[in-house]
Amino acid sequence: MNNIFKLAYEVLAWKVHRAIINAKLEPYLGFLYSVQEGKPSLVCDFEELYRYLVDDFVIQYCQNLRQRDFTVKSESLSRKKVGKREYLNDTETKGLMMALNQYFESMVEIPRIRVGKRQTIETLINEEALLLAKFLRDERKTWIPRMIPDSVWHNIIYITVSSRV
Repeated sequence: MNNIFKLAYEVLAWKVHRAIINAKLEPYLGFLYSVQEGKPSLVCDFEELYRYLVDDFVIQYCQNLRQRDFTVKSESLSRKKVGKREYLNDTETKGLMMALNQYFESMVEIPRIRVGKRQTIETLINEEALLLAKFLRDERKTWIPRMIPDSVWHNIIYITVSSRV
């Protein structure tokens, strides 16, 4: 299950990274996470806003998995030790990626910056990066992240995951 979370977080990180770059922000200068060589601190900071969505998605997704959906691989743990680790099989990995991409394309009831009362989760991430950039450049006095209400995102997760079954 940890591998599934890791993959889902990696997808989120790339979507956030792209949004930060598009907003003309420096992904390696963050606030919460320390600046480490090669680690995009601002991406890690911004990712925290949406991690709860990925957590719930993965938990819901994993409830439908069976033992046959996994494959066991031997890996070197050290020079003399070999361990076994379970991974999603290729078919399920593709299914997870499709479901996750579908999830990020789910519509939420949060108004767009300019026009519209709804938008996709991915668009929300992009717009929030732009709003943060405007705040950091003193083009806005405040920045309060627009979050997806509990009642809405639970329905999105249910619809996305149940459509997979």
